[in-house]
Amino acid sequence: MFKKLAIGAAFALALTPAATLAAGGGEQHVEDFAFSFEGPFGTWDQNQLQRGLQIYTEVCAACHGLKYVPLRDLKALGYSEEEVIAYAAGTFEVFDPELDDFRPAIPTDHFPANDGVGAPDLSLMAKARAGFHGPYGLGINQLVRGIGGAEYIASLLNGYTGKEKEEAGTTLYENTAFPGGWISMAPPLSDEQVEFADGHENTVESMSQDVAAFLMWTAEPKMMDRKKAGFVGVLFLTILSVLLYLVNKRLWAPVKGKKSA
Repeated sequence: MFKKLAIGAAFALALTPAATLAAGGGEQHVEDFAFSFEGPFGTWDQNQLQRGLQIYTEVCAACHGLKYVPLRDLKALGYSEEEVIAYAAGTFEVFDPELDDFRPAIPTDHFPANDGVGAPDLSLMAKARAGFHGPYGLGINQLVRGIGGAEYIASLLNGYTGKEKEEAGTTLYENTAFPGGWISMAPPLSDEQVEFADGHENTVESMSQDVAAFLMWTAEPKMMDRKKAGFVGVLFLTILSVLLYLVNKRLWAPVKGKKSA
């Protein structure tokens, strides 16, 4: 019985098409990017996260907010306290009820909410979307490749074909990663749109991965702490299992091998 189930699961995985099912249903292609934070021993690439923050600030913040992310958390990206203060004050204004007016943001504030054009908040988007599903009900793809939220975002930003159409007075853009193939959001990125201080590649493909990695961090900023805790837990349980085995052998050694009366 178990052998039949194993063969069936392996066969279903082999038949999973390259075009996978993701958020909202529908068929689309989600690229399996190799992000540095993936896997049990993966870590954040701080340079990539800083580039992603720059892309968000210069491009995405015009329509999308990060209302659940405190500005002070940017120190985890390698910025000093002074740099975080300067970034907050020079980039955002927040409404202060005590002043009944807007003021420059400070590190204890959150990124401003921004849904004026109906665009969703991006704070948890990398956890709210799944790039890899099938076969449905088994979770094999997710076990092997992860949930794929960052891959979905990167594939979406990199998936515009350049084709457009109009439906009910709304312009739609063809996108190979979006369910149904057409999306109302115009292509937000273009080659050389953002200039990086370190001269890093600024193609659409590269920038889409940078901002996707940054949004993965906003959705799960404590991922590395969780991995460390998990590793310590597994190590502790392994040592405990070995000790229990040795204690068991020692306790029963005088009894085992003796014939009962």
